Amino acid sequence: MTPLRTLTPLMALLAAPMIACAPAARPLSGSPTRAVLPPTAMAAGSQILRFTWTYQDETFEANGDGAVRVQSPDRARLDFFLKNGMTGGYAILVGDSLTVPGIDLVKRLLPPVPLLWSSLGRLALPPTQDTTARIDGDTLRADLGVLRGRDASLADGRAWRLAFGGTALARVERIEDGKVIEWMSRRRGANGQWQLQYVHERGKRRLAIAVTDTTTVEGFDDAIWRRP
Repeated sequence: MTPLRTLTPLMALLAAPMIACAPAARPLSGSPTRAVLPPTAMAAGSQILRFTWTYQDETFEANGDGAVRVQSPDRARLDFFLKNGMTGGYAILVGDSLTVPGIDLVKRLLPPVPLLWSSLGRLALPPTQDTTARIDGDTLRADLGVLRGRDASLADGRAWRLAFGGTALARVERIEDGKVIEWMSRRRGANGQWQLQYVHERGKRRLAIAVTDTTTVEGFDDAIWRRP
């Protein structure tokens, strides 16, 4: 696994002060567009992504490494290990179903299913009534929810805000009554691999993941998808 010293950039990222309350969602920026959202289905086949991770909330901090095994169209298994070879845990994600057996560590780390899928570039949101989109350079932003001719900053109840950099899903926000409650962001690091960050604003929880290696494989034993 990747040496612990590679976690330093992640620790710096998490050093920013925790936000005491959920910030207000800003009005959707850019020029109105009727552009179709880019496809977000997982690439065909199977992959293993190895990563390092750092987690922080008001009472707990931890870091380590792990791996996610991904199989299209909608299967993923995530394994997390604490630093220095200590115990860890795993989660199995199949479609809209997330199973997290064993210790509470992984339950504490993970975002809800829609944001967890977005970390892998797959959009899997609940059905929504309205969509509005704006484009700013190569960034396409879209709000989904009960918008009533407005955007997510003024939506009724729950809404989602998406951002695409080119054709890649870059950020997903869950907005409640005009407040950004939680979000997941994705960007390419200097090594070309994905750097992910999940933040729950009200819960003051942060998870940062840096993918260190991506390997394409022929497939996986069916046993890894079995739930206890």
